[in-house]
Amino acid sequence: MSLRLRRDGRQGILPFVIVQAKRDDVTARAGLPLVVETMRALGLDELAANELPQQKRQRGFAPAQKLEALVTLIAAGGDRVEDVRVLAEDRGLEKLLGAPFPSPDALLDIVGQFHDPKGYEDRPPEKKAWVPPESESLRALDAVNRELVARGAEPGVTQATIDHDGTIIEAHKRDAKVAYEGTRGFQPLVAVWAEQQLVVADEFRDGNVAGGEDPLTSVKRAFANLPPWVVARRFRADSAAYYTPLLKYLVSEKIGFAISADMSKELRACCTAVEPERWALLDTREREQVDLAEVEFTPGDWPRDAKPLRYIALRFTPRQQELFESKGVSYHAIVSNRHDLEDAAEIVRWHRQKAGTIEHVHRVLKDELGAGVLPSARFGANAAWFRINALTFNVLTVLKRCALPERFRDARPKRLRYELFTLAGELAVHQSQLSVRVPVGDQRLQEIVDARGRLLAMYDARRRAKRRRAPASYRLGVGGRPRGEAARQASAAVGRPESAQVGP
Repeated sequence: MSLRLRRDGRQGILPFVIVQAKRDDVTARAGLPLVVETMRALGLDELAANELPQQKRQRGFAPAQKLEALVTLIAAGGDRVEDVRVLAEDRGLEKLLGAPFPSPDALLDIVGQFHDPKGYEDRPPEKKAWVPPESESLRALDAVNRELVARGAEPGVTQATIDHDGTIIEAHKRDAKVAYEGTRGFQPLVAVWAEQQLVVADEFRDGNVAGGEDPLTSVKRAFANLPPWVVARRFRADSAAYYTPLLKYLVSEKIGFAISADMSKELRACCTAVEPERWALLDTREREQVDLAEVEFTPGDWPRDAKPLRYIALRFTPRQQELFESKGVSYHAIVSNRHDLEDAAEIVRWHRQKAGTIEHVHRVLKDELGAGVLPSARFGANAAWFRINALTFNVLTVLKRCALPERFRDARPKRLRYELFTLAGELAVHQSQLSVRVPVGDQRLQEIVDARGRLLAMYDARRRAKRRRAPASYRLGVGGRPRGEAARQASAAVGRPESAQVGP
């Protein structure tokens, strides 16, 4: 390609020119394979091959390969499927990964396969705000994420606090609905395992479906997606989850919770009737003072024979009056069934901690990954795109917590890209060994090498565990491939197709 230059030959202010280099021995993303190695260490490729519906024509890229490419694309900073063209131009990266990237059309095709128009056939004609049932493919993608959460969580952790909230994604699609704040778009619900920083469930919704419209389904899925060894379960949410069927479910399942309560007339009357001496100081802020007091309150639809819930009233008193707009005393309330925390202030502070988890996840999904840019006019395709972004968030969480140094534990994706993923590298082959030279210091190079070693140890441990579970006839198959009925039994035992080759 010939470039047009000025007459004096200068291309820019600094004394150099940029020319095109069609080479496969250099890469601008030598650290990005860490994302792929994290997926392989978790067995995400095998999970996708087993769970996702297979394409009718057995040619081209398999669904598992396309899913791996989408996660890699989003982790690299792409927020549109067309951005895969940029990764495909990096021949050195494709050489490190051992395979080319699928085309944008191939990725759009698999995202579109998650949409099922039959799900809209049962829509009640009188309901404007409605959540369609998920397609089989979307449920399969949820199953992949459920197993990823189990494999990626720290071993031995038996407690899970689920933080649950919705977020608005602005979109100007033809069928996008107007949300409560006037923004046109979508309003998915997200459930996060706070201690592990893992997204355990999501429910994609139209913008006009409020968060308080049957949140029970989403919450049930979140707790069902937790690993079976989690025995202590907690739940935190805002007033959108103040939904009587959900409160009854949490109480019946013995799940400790703290939820912002709707300030009804009856509850407000209880708050204003509290004697002055019963209010206890909680916070003194720059512009207001926050006091709390427990109040006796029972909603009208709460069973009379049920154990009363704890209602904690919060009073916000301005410390000084505004010049033009006077703001009086306001009240909020939190409802909880946690009697293990005697001090009401502890419950309030514990409830506030959700802002540091769920809102952080929303911000990362929309602003630093690709969930803020929806790819299609079809609802199911957008739901799949959002779930794949949640899957990418979990893959990066496992990479940070299981492989990278402690200083990356709370790093956001832009920090990972700046310091790890976008490393220039020069590829070389010596004695059949592919290597990549990167211009980094000794410490950062050792951190990358150690991270790869930890991921390799996870990968080897998972394969050893799989071989121990497999029948002997499967392990001793000729050429690494089992045959006949023993092959089918072995495939069922380890969850792999009969045609899958077994490693050493």
